Amino acid sequence: MPTSIEVTDFINRHRIAPFQLLIVLLCFLIVAIDGFDTAAIGFLAPAIRAEWSLTPAQLAPLFGAGLAGLMAGAFLFGPLADRYGRKSVLVGCVLFFGIASLASAAAPSLWGLVLLRFLTGLGLGGAMPNAITLTSEFCPEQRRSLLVTTMFCGFTVGSALGGIASAQLVEQLGWRSVLIVGGALPLVLLPALVWKLPESVRYLVLRGAPAARIAAILRRVAPGEQVDGNARYTIAQRKSAGLPLTRLFKPDLLRGTLLLWLAFFMSLLVIYLLSSWLPTFIKSTGVSLKTASLVTAMFQVGGTAGAIVLGWLMDRVPPHRVLAVSYALAGIFIAAIGSLAGSPALIGLAVFCAGFCISGSQVGANALTAGYYPTDCRATGVAWANGVGRIGSVVGSMGGAAMLSMGLTLPAVFALVGVPAVIAGITIFLFGHRSKRSARVGLAVQA
Repeated sequence: MPTSIEVTDFINRHRIAPFQLLIVLLCFLIVAIDGFDTAAIGFLAPAIRAEWSLTPAQLAPLFGAGLAGLMAGAFLFGPLADRYGRKSVLVGCVLFFGIASLASAAAPSLWGLVLLRFLTGLGLGGAMPNAITLTSEFCPEQRRSLLVTTMFCGFTVGSALGGIASAQLVEQLGWRSVLIVGGALPLVLLPALVWKLPESVRYLVLRGAPAARIAAILRRVAPGEQVDGNARYTIAQRKSAGLPLTRLFKPDLLRGTLLLWLAFFMSLLVIYLLSSWLPTFIKSTGVSLKTASLVTAMFQVGGTAGAIVLGWLMDRVPPHRVLAVSYALAGIFIAAIGSLAGSPALIGLAVFCAGFCISGSQVGANALTAGYYPTDCRATGVAWANGVGRIGSVVGSMGGAAMLSMGLTLPAVFALVGVPAVIAGITIFLFGHRSKRSARVGLAVQA
């Protein structure tokens, strides 16, 4: 009888290998390019407006197109990855958004650019959740949260580089040069992805791939161990009948799916509202634009630190407890921002803490989601949670303008913004304690 090897247990009982760190690095670079593109468009807007003599209202669809593309890409490419493989869909998305970004640089008009920004967002929206899924499926469960959250920090790094590059390139070479860089980067990375990025070994087992192919990947996970190319490879769950999307609504996953969607919606609503409107809110206190920008930057710095620290904690404490407390604290720190208008230093500290808790928790929620869903619908589960969250990002981006038009005081504004963060915390708490799968939700849930 051939040897039987359960691949989840195999990955869990070995230390992190250089091969797995390479996967984390490649996915980090994919997410960094995503962050670069997402941040850059905000810096390009004034130059685009000046070249085509646009009003602010005419420029608005340019921002909306990117968000709509991100949302549509998440909804579309998650199920495709569960059907055709994580690597193939991920590589296809990277190629797609690279070409679309390059084409954007040659856009002859505003509406041509809006269409191409939607297509760029479509590819980006598919790439991010698949990078999360592939990373999580190669991580041992006891280190999954930290590795996934560290990988996702690429988004923040890419966002910072997008701002720096835009500031330099727009003045010297024009706004189109930034889109050329944003398109060239993924195409340069593409050969490394094709050559070095493996298909998920758990996905291959579920799809009945040849044992020799699975063994070749596991030998790289455990370089010092002899892996039988004729073994029988298994995972702890079977492939379910039906489409991956319908799997999310089966009785064993439905409650968790709805709670995760609500948490993602509320979390991304707050993050995008603060990212879009925080400089305006802070400048209204009478400080200079430079000070407002520096204070706002602390939100991203805090988010990066929070992702790493919370990921580390989630591998040691039940992750839903870590995230529930962090989201609740985010609501408190956000509310505090509005009461500290007289002190830029204290506002900066509150903004840092708010970013630490809300942005860090959102990254942790991605890791939590990847651990919750089984292999046969994991990419769909992660992608659709992000897609629903993107709806919240649109609401948040518009919400700042609505609150400004209401004439609310600054403390009232930030108190309101803190409420969705608290709701997200309550939702994650209920997810951990009331989901039918909560007993195994510690990011060691599935194969």
